[in-house]
Amino acid sequence: MADRHNRDLDRKPAALPAPLNSKTVDSHAHLELIHNSEPDSPLIKATLDEAASVGVDRVVQVGYSAEQSAWSVKCAQSFPGRVLAAVALHPNEAPVVDDLEKDLKIIEDLASHPRVRAIGETGLDFFRTPPELQDKQRYSFRRHIKMAKDFKKALVIHDRDSHRAVLDLLIEEGAPENTIFHCYSGDAVMAKECIANNYILSFAGTVTFKNAVNLRQAVVLVPIEQLLVETDSPFLSPMPNRGALNTPAQIPNTLRVIADLRGVSADYLAGAISENAERIFGKF
Repeated sequence: MADRHNRDLDRKPAALPAPLNSKTVDSHAHLELIHNSEPDSPLIKATLDEAASVGVDRVVQVGYSAEQSAWSVKCAQSFPGRVLAAVALHPNEAPVVDDLEKDLKIIEDLASHPRVRAIGETGLDFFRTPPELQDKQRYSFRRHIKMAKDFKKALVIHDRDSHRAVLDLLIEEGAPENTIFHCYSGDAVMAKECIANNYILSFAGTVTFKNAVNLRQAVVLVPIEQLLVETDSPFLSPMPNRGALNTPAQIPNTLRVIADLRGVSADYLAGAISENAERIFGKF
């Protein structure tokens, strides 16, 4: 089931990095976009096995639509101990679905499943969604925030060209206990505000890009207990494989860059990220 917006499926997979000595977690991946397959297929297992071979033995599989969220739950059911699910309507999907209330009800029904540990990715995206549809986007975001609080799940946020609007809406609605800014894209000033509000910042391969000065300044500020690392695969493969198909196996490349920036060992950081993920999402 390939997403209609995805343009990365024809890219070649990135080379495998050297393995970590400590086991860790990819906190945000889209396995259904790597393989157009069933959630329990040998292709998905092979991707998970490949990641485990370099020390990434657990993955949070993140929903994007009603259909993909159902896929995510089935995947988490199929791989206990290895995969957990997050479910949501992506902020670019919510304003354009045929029946928003119907799809939100599907997400709400999925949210109670024991293998679902987060509501997301939700949020605001003013880059792809035109102004005339942004009220629907805000409505959907509010509904997802409420679901996260009602079901006591983490909230996974996508924000693009909308940092201030997202931060303000979280204050207005009241953020869930575990609120995660996925693929953090803000600067050090925004990071300080997020840290003060006890939000969790998850960094993707973009932090390894040469032009990502703001991200490198931000990542060193984050208290270790408020930090996650992700791939957002199949997108945003980290250096030295930028432009390749991204998979959860690429976590070590991102993690090593962050460890160097923070002046700690990669194995220490891998262990800390693992502990954070299990505190935030629960046991896999």
